[in-house]
Formats: sequence, C-alpha cells, structure tokens
Amino acid sequence: MLIIFDLDGTLINTIDDLGQACNHALSACGYPTHKIEDYPRLVGNGINKLIERALPEEHRNEETVMQLRAFFVPYYDEHNCDLTHPYDGIAALLETLKQQGHTLAVASNKYQAATEKIVEKLFPGIFDVVLGERENVARKPDPQIVWDIVEAIGRKGEEAIEDALYIGDSLVDAETAKAAKLPFVACTWGFCTREQLMTAQAHYMADHPKEILTII
Repeated sequence: MLIIFDLDGTLINTIDDLGQACNHALSACGYPTHKIEDYPRLVGNGINKLIERALPEEHRNEETVMQLRAFFVPYYDEHNCDLTHPYDGIAALLETLKQQGHTLAVASNKYQAATEKIVEKLFPGIFDVVLGERENVARKPDPQIVWDIVEAIGRKGEEAIEDALYIGDSLVDAETAKAAKLPFVACTWGFCTREQLMTAQAHYMADHPKEILTII
C-alpha cells in the first residue's frame, strides 16, 4: 500500500520552532509577535501564508510577506529541529509500516529544503518519497503533490491511486485527499481539534498513531 503522510501536525510537532522563526521575522521587521500557542491556527498552507496570517491585517501584502520570509527562512533553516519532535507513537508506527512492506511518502506544504532536512534527521531511511513546497508547483489542497508522489514510485494509469491512503491533521489535508480521490485518515493529535476535523468527512478518525494499524 502507498501511504502518504502530511508532516507538520501529523508526524511531528513543529509549532515551537515555526512560531519562534515567525516571531523572529516579525520582530526583525518591526511587527508585533504572537504567543506560541496562537500559531496552530496560523499554519497549514505553507510559510508565505503563515507569515501573511501573522502580520497585522493592514500589512498583509506580497511585498511585506517576502520581506519577512527573507528573515524567516535562514532562521528556520538553522533552528527547525531545536524543539520539533515526532508525536508519541509515530516512530513505532512508521517502523511497523516499513517492516510490513508499505511504500511511505511525505506530502507537505513546508518548503522542500526544510521538509527534506527534517525528515532525514528525524526519520532516516523510512520514507520512499519526500515532497514539500516547490517553485511553480501548486500547494495543497491542490492534488499535484499526490500525482508527483505517484509518479516518483512508478505507478501509472488506474493503478496510480489504487491501494493508497492519505493521512493528515487538517482540513487542507482532507481537501487534498478528496481532490486526489484517496481515502483520508484524520489525525486528532495535530493542529486541528477533533470538532474541526469532524467537518472534514474523513473516512477514518485516529486519536493515536497505533490506531492507524487497524485501518490499513
């Protein structure tokens, strides 16, 4: 089976490092910062959208976002694993799935360089394909990242999405899975509440990583 995982909020808790990087960029450019606990509602659509949401409403424009991104990216590249860690039970889940012979992939809206670095550091040798945000490629919920994963593992035609599953923690992930016509597993331990995920019409709900083994 091809099992596609979202990254932030699904495999790993990245809020502390994302929040600190965003606050660094905001402060460097003279804007007010946010409490770390405010960041879960700001993430999910890539770095640029995170910065845009973090800015005061009257300053939410492309020029200002790119100005802050120039501070965000170097800081995050250096500090993206300071406090980031896998959720309890994720390492055991991935190891079991790998031993069972499943093909594992990551589909993230985090920019590609950071996605690769974090996955390689925290999950070395586990994933067959790791894709993040790339230039001139639409971000999730556009399903292009799913098609790129499918192509990378050599699937074609009708078999492309047969025997495949998408696992994520957000409404963006739910929309991505729906667009790709994949069964969706909603993880309640991430950045969305269970109540929010109930609106996603997920095929399955998982309250702990070990429950995913009963779905597959």
